[in-house]
Amino acid sequence: MPSVNSIYYDRHGAGKPILFIHPPGMGLVTFNLQLPLSNKYQVIRMDLPGNGNSIPPFNKITIPLLANSVIPVLNELKLEEVVICGYSNGGSIALEFALQYPERTAGIILIGGFPEVNSFLLQQEFQLGILTVKLGGLPLLAKVLGFAHGTTPDYKKEIEQYVLKSHPGSLYDMYVEGLKYTCTNRLYQIKSPLLLIYGAKDYYVHHYQYLFKERIKNTEVVYVSKSRHQIPTKHAAELNAIIHSFMDKV
Repeated sequence: MPSVNSIYYDRHGAGKPILFIHPPGMGLVTFNLQLPLSNKYQVIRMDLPGNGNSIPPFNKITIPLLANSVIPVLNELKLEEVVICGYSNGGSIALEFALQYPERTAGIILIGGFPEVNSFLLQQEFQLGILTVKLGGLPLLAKVLGFAHGTTPDYKKEIEQYVLKSHPGSLYDMYVEGLKYTCTNRLYQIKSPLLLIYGAKDYYVHHYQYLFKERIKNTEVVYVSKSRHQIPTKHAAELNAIIHSFMDKV
């Protein structure tokens, strides 16, 4: 697979481009089941700095740094604009990208996304990630993420092995920065169409839709029935159909 500026990525298909942003540690394999979208669109996946096969940055990881890491990939592929899709905390990176580069943002898709961490349960998830990595528990974290997201034994193992490639310092920084990141007061600057996709049973992130709706006029919300947080892997067919519909309107 190609790389640019130490960023590892792949591209499949042709047509309107959609670029997927993964949450801490999981890498581009998070979106294996979104590859069928390449039958109609250009699907781009990347490993964020210090994740998967991408090299850790020289500077301390921040959400703006991670958002900036998208630009070399787009430039290498000669893409003027892209629909950017972030899953979980990858959504914060997608939002920051849209805020920094509105002229290159054709649309935004957030899967279980949020502009800030303001709920107790979500805060505890970040704190658990921080503590686990700090105590050298990357192998345990890899197993948990693989088990939670994988739909087959092979896919669980693939996710687990991919998480183990993460640079511990980079992963720690991603959790710390993700916990303190907020862009709520800047959301009004976003003019691109926004699609929010939530699992119907992912209750502790549902309230974030109101922060978005109050500040971004062109906001659409879709719930995936019977789903919790792991929509890209556990409910891929429904997710892909929702993305199809949105891409056709962008």
